[in-house]
Amino acid sequence: MRGLITITMSLLLLVPVAVSPPAEAREGGDCGADHLRVPAAPHQRIACLPDLTTAGTVHTGHTDPADWAGLTQEALPVPEAVPGVQIDGYFRDDSTTNTNHGLDHDAQFVLRLPDDWNGGLVITGSPGNREQYANDRVISDWVLARGYAFAATDKGNTGARFFTDGDRPGAAIAEWNARVTELTRAAKVVVTRHYQRPPRRTVLTGLSNGGYLVRWQLENHPELYDGGVDWEGTLWVEDGPTLLDYLPRALTAYPRYADGGADAERAHAELVAAGFPEGSEFLWPYHHRYYWDLTQRIYREEIDPSFDGETEAGTPYCEPGSPACDADYDYAGRPREVHEAVERIGLTGEIGKPLLTLHGTLDVLLPIARDSDVYADMVRARGRGALHRYYRIEDGTHTDALVDVFPERLRALTPCHRAAFVALEAHLSDGAVLPPSSTVPRPDGVSPRELVTRCSLR
Repeated sequence: MRGLITITMSLLLLVPVAVSPPAEAREGGDCGADHLRVPAAPHQRIACLPDLTTAGTVHTGHTDPADWAGLTQEALPVPEAVPGVQIDGYFRDDSTTNTNHGLDHDAQFVLRLPDDWNGGLVITGSPGNREQYANDRVISDWVLARGYAFAATDKGNTGARFFTDGDRPGAAIAEWNARVTELTRAAKVVVTRHYQRPPRRTVLTGLSNGGYLVRWQLENHPELYDGGVDWEGTLWVEDGPTLLDYLPRALTAYPRYADGGADAERAHAELVAAGFPEGSEFLWPYHHRYYWDLTQRIYREEIDPSFDGETEAGTPYCEPGSPACDADYDYAGRPREVHEAVERIGLTGEIGKPLLTLHGTLDVLLPIARDSDVYADMVRARGRGALHRYYRIEDGTHTDALVDVFPERLRALTPCHRAAFVALEAHLSDGAVLPPSSTVPRPDGVSPRELVTRCSLR
């Protein structure tokens, strides 16, 4: 486990490491891209690259491996080289948490334009509080190999102190949505100029916080997209449930469960009632140590900074009953302004374009019963069920890298995400019927190695 811990960070929590500026010898070049300008971007850098995938960009400095560490299995294949144009830059912003390329400027983005273009554009927002390269290994490599142009943004603030951005509670998260809208509009202009025709298909996709962005965009700006794939998106809804409901219960119950004393059985029942499913117990120690506490504190600080007064993001692993302890946090009982902060960033389920959602049944950071199960009900309640498909992936968890630690007990969601993307692609291109919503079982007789690239939604 120790080797994994050094590279695996929460999709919600990773504090990125700055990447060095790309080698100047790799910049520019005669590939017909000098005319490209990203609208509203005061800074941009164009590079003509022999390979836009991570196999090439790691060596040229056009990605940051620390930004995508821990999101995939080690054995996930990298496609063959995809030559094309990469544009790095930033939109106007006054925060400076992203230090990539020595810029000290947030709202950084990356656009990749393959030479062999299929006419499509894929937009992503980063998972967690990662930067613009977070999706390079898990999404960019694969969609570039399929011929898509690719665009991603850091969402306007990064790192575990993202809550310091913005002028009121919830503003830092609200900026994430605005930055994805901004990126989408700009990317469409760049793609049209570069290829001399507009994209015939624009698909939005992302995981964890990136999945939340997919949901929000298809509810609020469906005109910008043809459809989306939501990979275990974070659920924000004013009347709950949210992570601020179930994480305090986990922080209170887990130490009693782990202690193994007379109260352990009751504590186990409390964890299950909070949404952490039976059968996921083997994942609880790792998540308690690395995920639950920090996630609770920094997102509570963003939504409800008054809870702990002048203290910034609470006290790590505080004892329940101690002053302003996040283990005792009661979102339902907090003042109206706290609920209004969640309402401003909240989801409704009123999607306007086709959306495919997938979520692992053993996710114990965003438990499926408190997240995507709820969101699917919200979509149906809004009368949008015909636009939605929901795939519950048996034995999937929040972080694919954990599959390398528990290969006989977990399966990766990356191949299921790709299966959902292909299904949406066929639906948009040819009107193919989308696979029906279902719980996708782990196939019998299939080895962990085969599951790295295999998932059937039918």
